Order: sequence, then C-alpha cells, then structure tokens
Amino acid sequence: MNCLEEIIANISTKRVFIQTHNFPDPDAMACAYGLSELLKAKGVDAEICYKGSIDKTVTAKMVRLLDIAVKEYMSADKFSKEDEIILVDAQKGNSNIIDMNGHEIICIDHHPVYEHVDYRFSDIRPEVGACASIIASYYFDNNIEMSKNVATALLYGIKMDTADMRRGVSQLDLDMFYKLFMNTDRTILADLDSSVLHFDDIKAYKDALSTIDIREDVCFACAGYECKESLIAAICDFTLTLDEINLSVVYSPKKDGIKMSIRSAGKYLSGVMTVNALKGIGTGGGHDNMAGGYVPYKKGDNGKVSEADVVRLEKEIKERFIRETWN
Repeated sequence: MNCLEEIIANISTKRVFIQTHNFPDPDAMACAYGLSELLKAKGVDAEICYKGSIDKTVTAKMVRLLDIAVKEYMSADKFSKEDEIILVDAQKGNSNIIDMNGHEIICIDHHPVYEHVDYRFSDIRPEVGACASIIASYYFDNNIEMSKNVATALLYGIKMDTADMRRGVSQLDLDMFYKLFMNTDRTILADLDSSVLHFDDIKAYKDALSTIDIREDVCFACAGYECKESLIAAICDFTLTLDEINLSVVYSPKKDGIKMSIRSAGKYLSGVMTVNALKGIGTGGGHDNMAGGYVPYKKGDNGKVSEADVVRLEKEIKERFIRETWN
C-alpha cells in the first residue's frame, strides 16, 4: 500500500481530528487543510484543530482567504480517549504541541525524530523542506483531483517553510511546487505574499532591533514580553539577513518561560545546536536551518520569578549557544 492507503487503513472511526502544532504556521495549516480534504474525498470526516491563537497572523489571513474550517482547543480534556488524532507538521512529545486526551494514531511530519512514538502509521521525512510537499504528493501519487484552494494552500505552505525555495529545499519540494503552481489562485497568493504586519507588531521589531547583541557571527535579540510565536520567527528570519551573521536567536520572555526561534544561514546546524544548548534547562529542536526552543523559569518559594532572574536566564541561554558554536 502507498502512504494514503496506509493512512486510510489505520483509521478506525468515521471522524478523526487533524492536529497541528501550537500556534500553527502556514505550512502546518496547509497540511491539515490538504489532508482533511483528501480524507473527505475518501469518506472520512476530519476536523482541523490546534492550540494557540492565530489572530493577526498570516495563518489567520490564509484561513480567511481560503475558507478553511478550523477550531482552537484550549485544553486537552476537550477530547475523549476514544478520539483518533492525526498529527501533521509535529510529533507527539514535542514541546510545541499540546498532548490531547485522544489517541495519536498517525503522524505526518518533516522534522527530525527526537523521541520514538509507536504510531499506527507514520510518514516522517526530515529531508523534506515543507510538510505540505508530503501532503501534496499524496494527491499526485493517487491521481486525486484537488481544488484550487487546496493547491493554493499547499503551495503557500511550501513557499513559507522553504523561504521561497531558498532554505532546506528537497527534490520533492521542487516537484510539488512545479505541479501545484499552475492550479493555484494567483490573486490569493499575491494577497498572502503582501504585508501582513500589524501596527502593534512594529513595537516587537523595535524591541528586537534595540536589543541586538552580536557575538562574532551570532545575533541575539529580544522581541519583548509575550511576543507572538509567529512574530518571533519572522523577526529571527529578518535578523539573519544582517551582513556576516550565520546564526540568529530571537527570544521573548513569557509568563512561564522564554520562547525562542533559531535560524541558521548554513554554517551551523540549528536543530542539533538548539537541542545541545538547552539540554538540562529546557527543550528545543528542529531542522538544520530553522529551530525553536523553550526554557521554563525556576520560580522562587513565592511562586514568582524576578526580573533579575529573567535577565540571568537570558544571559545563560546566550552563553550556551555561543559555546555550541565552538564545537
């Protein structure tokens, strides 16, 4: 059986949930949308779900323009233990996805495997630049017609996760981009490619630019308190374009810890580096060119963390990444 046939064979209910990672980006949303439409064509009802607001992001714009039906779940108990879940663009146990009460039966992803999970079926290809390329291949491999909206979503997911085919591109990404292109809605693509920067986002860029700390070819920057995950990533992409910068680490102190995005121009393996740098104090990982991480606070006896403690933690994180560049 091919991958799609394996997926169908391992679903035992007439309705499944397709779960993305928290705060889904365009690639994750494209995967969930493309797979949901594919399953519906095979007689399986699928609901797209996630945790983490997508308000004022390009993902929200994508959902609106392509009329994608999605639902945000704020807690794991919204699911029953009998519910079957398909994970896309994420893996069970990762720090960027909530563990719902249901049973994760299938995983489709393109990130490295850091912890083995016994799914009924998995299609995990770390060499692929965008998970949307994997979903697109299911359509073409099985000669299943896709709508213009699905083609547009999948192409946009590929564009975004490969930085317009400039980052981590595989042969599959190239093939799927070529096959999808002629069936996309160019007007919607152009609209999605236009600026989605909101006025409130300017402050995050201002905070980041005012806190840039360059250590040889590594750039650190703080995007301010409680910065949106998608905006942290966007600022990280931006700071990586600075001349002679080979690694960018942009972070945001949040209520319970520090969230960060890491980008590499190719000299450093950002995923492996992040795992090693945060070992013992937090979690992280990703691709060679892009990664993410999170470090929780160690709160005092009063259950709070002081501003000085946050500053010390920021300093430790920087020092850990710098040490990794020496290896």
